[in-house]
Amino acid sequence: MPYFQFLWLPEYEEHVTEHGASVEEFERIVQNPEWTETSRSSGLPVAFGEGDDGRLLACVYEVLDGFVVRPVTAFYVDED
Repeated sequence: MPYFQFLWLPEYEEHVTEHGASVEEFERIVQNPEWTETSRSSGLPVAFGEGDDGRLLACVYEVLDGFVVRPVTAFYVDED
């Protein structure tokens, strides 16, 4: 499991929590994802994992210097 330090500025926290995800869920999934991909729209990494409610959560982030993470957003993924 990689170690990251998260840079939680108020606007980053707002983007992550506006879709119902928590800061704790975001950190847990980014540090221990079920899988990762690259966002087609931004080119940033996306970590996927199970949120606290059992739904699939996508966490978009940017690695600034190898271990500092700038959270971008998080959203639940429809699995239909």
